[in-house]
Amino acid sequence: MIVVTGGTGTLGRKVVGALLDRGERVRVLSRRGGAPPGATGIAADLREDSLGDALRGARAVVHCASTPTGGDRKAADNLLAAGAPHLVYVSIVGVDRIPLGYYRTKLAVERRLETAGVPYTILRATQFHDLVRGLTRGAARLPVVPAPSGIRVQPVDSGEVADRLAELALGDPAGRVPDLGGPEVHELADLMRACLRADGRRRPVWRIRLAGRIYRAYRAGYNLVPDGDRGAITFQEFLARS
Repeated sequence: MIVVTGGTGTLGRKVVGALLDRGERVRVLSRRGGAPPGATGIAADLREDSLGDALRGARAVVHCASTPTGGDRKAADNLLAAGAPHLVYVSIVGVDRIPLGYYRTKLAVERRLETAGVPYTILRATQFHDLVRGLTRGAARLPVVPAPSGIRVQPVDSGEVADRLAELALGDPAGRVPDLGGPEVHELADLMRACLRADGRRRPVWRIRLAGRIYRAYRAGYNLVPDGDRGAITFQEFLARS
């Protein structure tokens, strides 16, 4: 049996599906206790609750639950205290080089797993196709869509990340495994234009040059995967499917 935290979210739901497709029993931990069809749901606040009973009988935990508003470090500590037999953690490419607050938290969780003396596997992935589309739709509320100039992205399909996490959960603890990125690198502004066309929105995209360490880190390509594993589903294929 595999436990999936955040198993009702965008990624977690697909991880649950990938495990069920492989014939595994799946238990989902979420604050509301819901679960995709075929899995068992348990209501648990990872930041506050004792998780020993929720993890009983599990061979691995896929930790997808995360929030930019805080609490990720406490959630990881609680999972470790509960005795997770093999903790599979999904992180983000560039967390050690891009000075975003949320990225620093993800990196701190990675470091916690590496020094806790427990079996673990860490997979870093690039941004999902879904995120690029969501950013575009949010920006399309304006008459002109702003896009930071010179920013390249390598979006990956969330289903492919879910499949990789399922494979890792069913294997032996492997420490940090090769990063996973999408099959292609594009300038963000070009993908935003593709999203607008797919949605039938007529909006000009305005490239703007920003300042600061975060912008410089993205311009340097620290969010990309020049080496490592790559998914197969392109952004255009994602748009066509969705």
